[in-house]
Amino acid sequence: MNRRKSISLLGFGAMAGLLPRNALAWLRNPAQSPYADLDRPLSVYISWAAHDQLSDNVPLTEELAMKELEALVKLKNLGVQFDYYLLDMFWFDKHEGFREFDREKWPHGHERWIKACYDNGIKPGLWITTNITGWTSDPWMLKKPEWETSAGGWLNQAMSLHSGGFLAYHMETLQHWYNRGIRMFKFDFANFDVATETTSTLYTPEEITRKNKEAWFDALKQFRLKNPDVKLLAYNGYGGDMSDTWPGFRKTVDLRWLEVFDSLYCGDPRPADIPCMNFWRSKDIYSDHMVFQYHFNGVPLHRIDNSSFMIGTTGTCYYRAKQSWKGMLILSAARGGRMNTYYGNMDLLDQKDGYWFAMVQRLLYSFQRSGKITPFGEIPGKGLPYGYLAEKEDGCLITVVNPSQEVMKISFPAGEYGPIRVLFTDKGFVPVLQPGRLTLGPEQMALIGTGIYAAPELDLGIQEDVLIPQQIKPFPTVWENTGTSEVQTRFTYQGPYDLRLVFTLSKEDGRPLRISGGSPPNGRFMEELLQISVIQGKKEIPLRINYNKQIWSGLSWAVAEIDRKEISEKQPLLIRFRFTDPSGRKGTIHPAVYEVGY
Repeated sequence: MNRRKSISLLGFGAMAGLLPRNALAWLRNPAQSPYADLDRPLSVYISWAAHDQLSDNVPLTEELAMKELEALVKLKNLGVQFDYYLLDMFWFDKHEGFREFDREKWPHGHERWIKACYDNGIKPGLWITTNITGWTSDPWMLKKPEWETSAGGWLNQAMSLHSGGFLAYHMETLQHWYNRGIRMFKFDFANFDVATETTSTLYTPEEITRKNKEAWFDALKQFRLKNPDVKLLAYNGYGGDMSDTWPGFRKTVDLRWLEVFDSLYCGDPRPADIPCMNFWRSKDIYSDHMVFQYHFNGVPLHRIDNSSFMIGTTGTCYYRAKQSWKGMLILSAARGGRMNTYYGNMDLLDQKDGYWFAMVQRLLYSFQRSGKITPFGEIPGKGLPYGYLAEKEDGCLITVVNPSQEVMKISFPAGEYGPIRVLFTDKGFVPVLQPGRLTLGPEQMALIGTGIYAAPELDLGIQEDVLIPQQIKPFPTVWENTGTSEVQTRFTYQGPYDLRLVFTLSKEDGRPLRISGGSPPNGRFMEELLQISVIQGKKEIPLRINYNKQIWSGLSWAVAEIDRKEISEKQPLLIRFRFTDPSGRKGTIHPAVYEVGY
C-alpha cells in the first residue's frame, strides 16, 4: 500500500469514527442514503379514491384494502410495476394516537395486510398527519394526554412541533410502525403557524413558524438517519398555490424540505380554470399547471409527485371510474416525477388494461430512469399549448397538450429528431406532424416518438372515450348583461355545425372565480350553480354537458354543446349564461360560442 492510499484510508477511518453507524453504512452502500432523493422510478399505489370519508362516505376497511391488494397482484402478474402499497387516511383508531388500526374495520389489525404486502413483493406504507388532528367539533384523531402541552390552533386541534410532548410522541409512532414493517409515510395536513397559549406570548408569529419547521425538519432528518431505507412523501401544507390555475406563479415552496422528503406533491387532481368539453382533460391541465409551478419554484421534476392518476368510484375523483384513464396515465409519467403514485380502484382495470398499463410504464419509466425530461411551451393555465420533452441518445418522447378551444400548432424544442411518429392521441382530430412541430385539435393531447421510439410496435393506440372535433371556429355574437350574474345573446343559426357554448368566471382582480356547491353526497350539482340554457321559440333545446358534478374543489367555467339537428333555421336561439355563488361573491362572465364539426 502506498503512502497516499494509507493516508486517505486513515482519514476515512478518522471521519468514520465521528459518524453515526447508519451514516457509515450509507458510505458503504450509497443506495441506502439517509438523505432524501429518488434515483429511480418508484410505483406507489395509494388507496384514496377507492375509499373517501372527506368528500364522500365510503370507509377504508380491511375487506376493501385486501380487495385492492388482490387487484395489484393481478396487475403485477401482467407486468405492471408496483413497489409500494400505501393506506391513505382513516386506517387508524381515533383514540390511539396513530398507533393502532381501527379494529372495527380491521378485525385482523395491521398484521394480515402488512404480511400480505410482503408476501407479494410490495412494501407497505401509511398516511399520517403532520400535526393537524381535525377541524370540527368531532376530530378524526383525539388528543393523547402527551399532546396536551402542544395543543393550539383552531379548536386546539393542531399541535405545536417545537413545544410540548407531541413531536416526541409522533416520532415514536413512526418508529413503532417502521419496526412493524412500514417503509413509506405520506405526511399530510401540516400547519407550521400553530402556537400554544404559552408560546404565542413568547414568540412572534414568524418565530413560531420557523421553530415549528426547524423542529420537524430535524426530527425527520434523525428518523431518516436511523432508518435509511424509508421513503417520505410531503403533501398538504408544504408550499405551493394549489387552489386555482392562475398563471402568475409565486415562490412558495421551501426547497429545504427536499433534504428530508423524497418527493413533494403538487395538489390533489381537480379541474383547471381552462374550460373543456371533456371534463377529465381539464383535470389533466390542472396537474400540468401545478408541475410547471413547482418546477418554477426550483423543485427538480423528478422530485415532484403530481398525484394525478386517480380512478375510482368515490366523490374525491368525481365518480370518474376509469373514464379517459389512458391519457391520464401517460401524462402522469411524462411529467418526469419518479414518485409515480396511482390512486383509487385498481380493480376497475381488466387484463387488457393491465398489459397496456405495463407497456406505458416500461416506455416512460425508461426515460425517468436515464433520460432528460424538460417542460416546454406556455404555462398551462394560460390555455395555450405546452408539453414535455424526454430525451435519450437513441430518441425522444414528446408529450403535447393543446388546452385551447382552437386548432393550434406547437413547435418542438430545437433539435434533430430523425424518424418521428404519433404513438398515442385522442379520437377524432388527426394530429398533423410537420418538421419541428405538431398541429392538435382543441383540448387534444398526443404522445410522439422519435428515433427508435418511432417504431410501430410502440404504438399505444387511440383514446376512444375522448372525442376531439375535426374543426372548430369562433361564432361571432353580441352579448348583453341581463343582471349582475347573467348574460344572454340571441341569433339565428343556419350553419352546418354543432354549437359549443363556453363561459368562464373571474373576480375583479382577474383571477378565476371558483364556485362549489359542496362535496358528495349532499353537495349541489354544478349545473344548478353554473347554468347554460338555450331556448328556441317555446322549446328548451337539450344540451350535451359533462361538468354537472358535485365538485368539492370548485369550478370557474361551464361548457355545453347543441347538436345541429336540434336547431331550427327559422327561429332565433336565445342563449343565457348565469352563475350563482353560494358564498355571495360577485364575478364577471366571459362568454363565447364556437362552431364545431365532428
